[in-house]
Amino acid sequence: MTKPRGPYAKTSAKRRQIIDAALAAYAEAGSRKVSVRDIAQRVGMTDAGVLHHFGGREALLTAVLAARDEAAAERYGALEERSAEENLSILAANASTPGLVKLFVDLAAAAAEPEHPAHDYFGDRYDRHRRQLAAQLAGAAPAVGPDAEGPDAEAVGSERPDAEGAGAEAQERAAWAARILIAAADGLQLQWLLDPRIDMADDIRRLADALLDRPAGRPGDRPVS
Repeated sequence: MTKPRGPYAKTSAKRRQIIDAALAAYAEAGSRKVSVRDIAQRVGMTDAGVLHHFGGREALLTAVLAARDEAAAERYGALEERSAEENLSILAANASTPGLVKLFVDLAAAAAEPEHPAHDYFGDRYDRHRRQLAAQLAGAAPAVGPDAEGPDAEAVGSERPDAEGAGAEAQERAAWAARILIAAADGLQLQWLLDPRIDMADDIRRLADALLDRPAGRPGDRPVS
């Protein structure tokens, strides 16, 4: 891909500088609110100069969250390539940046409005995460077949005529579980902002076990898949 030159390159570089400054500001903010002025001061610009590069405050904040996703992809791999445990690691790592967690929670709620700059970003993000997580959960679901434990193991073997239907049912259940887990993760982030003692990653791990009827063991001693 050809790299931008001239004014376009300068604009792209300035946008990147502003986004990096905003990421740092939110990462360091804790529970304190971050203003456009906080970001502008880090890059030696006026508030209006910063917003000029994005078209508005909400668009700037959307770009910040997209950049956070890019950083996670660089560290843990692309969404479609990450394991369930790596996704849990990301959730656990969020505990070190409450400012970014609060930004995500606040913007996700506001983005429900179709005209909000982050509406498409969140719609696409949720769709991709649901599909990726459902695929993982479908692969992690307990196998049923001749080797399964229990008095009805033979009756639910994979060679039954309705095995295809059972597979479709498992896929549907995995899609449902993915929706529930993502909803729980978002809700836990809000609760964690109010009570940092909550272990978000472990709660999601244990919920996944419960949704898929898997023995949970002790909290924290086994991955989702």
